[in-house]
Amino acid sequence: MTADDATSLIHQELATQTTQWSLGTFGAIAEFLRDPGEPVDFGDGPGRLFAVTDRGGIGFGDLSEVRLVASETAVGQGWSHRVALCLPEAACAMNRRSVLTELGPDEAALRPQDRAGILFDMGLGTLQVDICIRTGDPALIATLRSAAGRSLFEAGIPAMGAIVAEGPHRVFISRAGRCEVYQPIPPADGKSPEGPHTHVLPQLLRSGRTHAATEPVPEGWVPFAHLVPAHPLKDAMGRPRPWDDAAHKRFQALLAATGDPELTALKQQVVTAIRSGSDAASFREPANKFARHTLRVSLRQLRAGPPLPGLSRWLEAFDKQAPASEDGADAYGHG
Repeated sequence: MTADDATSLIHQELATQTTQWSLGTFGAIAEFLRDPGEPVDFGDGPGRLFAVTDRGGIGFGDLSEVRLVASETAVGQGWSHRVALCLPEAACAMNRRSVLTELGPDEAALRPQDRAGILFDMGLGTLQVDICIRTGDPALIATLRSAAGRSLFEAGIPAMGAIVAEGPHRVFISRAGRCEVYQPIPPADGKSPEGPHTHVLPQLLRSGRTHAATEPVPEGWVPFAHLVPAHPLKDAMGRPRPWDDAAHKRFQALLAATGDPELTALKQQVVTAIRSGSDAASFREPANKFARHTLRVSLRQLRAGPPLPGLSRWLEAFDKQAPASEDGADAYGHG
């Protein structure tokens, strides 16, 4: 895909209400999604694509260096899919501040009414994203200023407790875009709200990873955001739904256009072999973990469709955790 193709796709996906978004790094992400019929404002000026609701928003600037990478991963007895928005490793780095730092008014805020809010970098030191909060509350600003220059996790600092209690806007900023969340922060033992929300997990951040080990990102590239089109077997909340063949074909087209060519070729090889009646014993399981995920996802997707003679033997050989069946019934309640 060219830069213009990537921009066009992002523009299209922003307008698609079933597409979900995330921006961040491994262990810290901001998520944006919207309900059917939820009011949304769009921006499509030069270098400024965004979608914003009363609960949050996501926006993109210069996409000239962005590469899109689609992939699928076997999860549980199903699979997940996503398109990573990647930047070259040499061009993705943000400020990597390690202490709470006041940045001043957020003049790049997605909504005009938020641009007077004071932005604070939380000092989490992540590579491809600055993880910030934004507030106009004088008391919270004073508390944060009193802790500026220190780690939020330092003993005796009240800043983190104040952040959780007040629930300021969370603002995740990368070189090519930002995600903003306006909903309250749930308590430590609470459930994330439906719609836009954030996850910050220090134990995962400490790994220093830029993305999950199960995601096949090309060497030299770093994902800073992901878009997740509608899944053929799950709704936006992860609940099972009847097979959506249009959603499946739509993502397969993205996979063919932007996915790893070797994995795409493997998937076609597996599908052709099964549909032609080849025996599972004639196929050697790949040594590469990404290829093994591709094999398992391919089998699960075939299992969700019409019955295929011999598919159960492939499932038994290469995906034992998914119950095998000759009648085409799948693990998601679809036959």
